Amino acid sequence: MIDLARQGLWWRAAWRFMRGSGLLLALVLLLVIGALLSPFFLQPANLLNVARQVAIIGIIGIGMTFVILTAGIDLSVGSTVGWVAIVTAGLMSFGAPWPAAMLAGLGAGALVGMINGLGITRGGLQPFIMTLGMLVIVRGVTMTVSEGRPIPFRDAAEGIAWLGTGALLGVPTAVWVFAIIALLAAFTLRSTTFGRHIYAVGDNREAARLSGINTRRVIFSAYVISGLCAAVSALIIIARLQSGEPRQGLGFELDAIAIVVIGGTSLFGGEGGVRGTVIGAAIVAAMANLLNLLGVSPFSQQIVMGLIILGAVFLERRAAVQEEGR
Repeated sequence: MIDLARQGLWWRAAWRFMRGSGLLLALVLLLVIGALLSPFFLQPANLLNVARQVAIIGIIGIGMTFVILTAGIDLSVGSTVGWVAIVTAGLMSFGAPWPAAMLAGLGAGALVGMINGLGITRGGLQPFIMTLGMLVIVRGVTMTVSEGRPIPFRDAAEGIAWLGTGALLGVPTAVWVFAIIALLAAFTLRSTTFGRHIYAVGDNREAARLSGINTRRVIFSAYVISGLCAAVSALIIIARLQSGEPRQGLGFELDAIAIVVIGGTSLFGGEGGVRGTVIGAAIVAAMANLLNLLGVSPFSQQIVMGLIILGAVFLERRAAVQEEGR
């Protein structure tokens, strides 16, 4: 019994450490390993590429954080990226002003989030089922509208090029956008009534409802935020590529879930935050970049990502079981 108790304390202490300073330590360790394994890893040009990737996946991860904190999941974010890319690129290719096209793109992302939110809160569908269905539907609509072909808009690209390729003080614009969104999200979750309601709903939805919280509105808003964040990432991507590709965003939902889970947000809701998601995005992007430099195939990288997700969930669940058994 004493050994079991000690083992339980070990699991709880290890997981709490990983959720705290351990994440930063893991990131630093990864950077050191990357520098030792590849002479190109810490070169400025490569670090800028990593920073851009952190921004793209990190913005989606922030939206996913809101959803997972409510004990939900959004599998449609990758398809939303492709949908927003086609909508925005299509409008600009037809001569629409870039501000109007960008607003339409944000609206297209919010629309997917609204449909998800309504299906879950009003239709009574499980988040996994609802967003899985939307993953397929939105991708199908995107492929149908675009006929499976990319939509270039080079004649109108100058208007939004700053978002994808611009820089301020030597830092890519996309990173600044990511930083602003992360700060706003962190403030919202920690310092506003809505943020406290997000945690309350994720911790115990029925108790939150009985305490007077409009749980449907909170959950609906979380999915709209997720759709908007996916749309922002899509705008960054097409601004960089000067083209809307219907297959853009494939697999982004897994990347987003991975960084949120690695960042310590519980898949069971009510625990976690933006800080961990930001660090998780940096870890995942740096790891993917290092594996590319080492010549590891994308297929093998998916194996590594899957193992990381399973390991993080296992540690979380083990710590929770030990906590319950105290």
